[in-house]
Amino acid sequence: MNIAQLKKVLFKQATIFETGGYRPTEELGESWIGKVMWGKEENIPSQYEPLSTIFLNNLPYVPEELENIQLITIYMDFNVYDHLNDDNLAPFFIINCYTSFNGLQKINNQSARIKSFPLQPRLVKNDTPAWDSEDIETEVQDEILRLELEEDIEYYDDIVEDIYPMHKIGGYPTYTQSGVSYGEEYPFVFQISSDPKAQFNIVDSGSFYFFFNQRKQDWIVYCDFY
Repeated sequence: MNIAQLKKVLFKQATIFETGGYRPTEELGESWIGKVMWGKEENIPSQYEPLSTIFLNNLPYVPEELENIQLITIYMDFNVYDHLNDDNLAPFFIINCYTSFNGLQKINNQSARIKSFPLQPRLVKNDTPAWDSEDIETEVQDEILRLELEEDIEYYDDIVEDIYPMHKIGGYPTYTQSGVSYGEEYPFVFQISSDPKAQFNIVDSGSFYFFFNQRKQDWIVYCDFY
């Protein structure tokens, strides 16, 4: 395989989110960091703070595992930072998935620790996996190593076109330790990342990665950072 063929094999589509930069509308369909703008009135335990509102209905790309979901709202227990070595951080998150807009209300729950901003979606078609992750097939990895040896290429210089370490739906986790994989039953579907504008830092510019089992309607959440 040559570089062009490797890119074709590796590249995935994703929706990335740019924070702020325009006047918010607070209307249905607008995603947020630091705020749960829309949802249903629910009894959320006091230790969970609003983290994000993600509307999926009008995004340029959504992974098939989430195609029947219109809105995801996320609350986070900041005690998660004392448990980052746990196998699954999902107990520190409340993840609400809505399949329709029926009954949604503007609830405008804002985090006391994160500066809230609207999120502007943008389609990318060249998201690529981290080299040390489990997202590159062994045969493809062998081809890359062959080209590095024979043609003196570098994975990050010659194959990767851009890195997207921001809030993202689809594509690949920006960075995970070698060996981290939850199998085909729990594919990666989105990440919430450190966001300087929102004054939200996950340890060291890291991210929370969300893996979803569509059949079980079950989540695994993992954290990693550079």
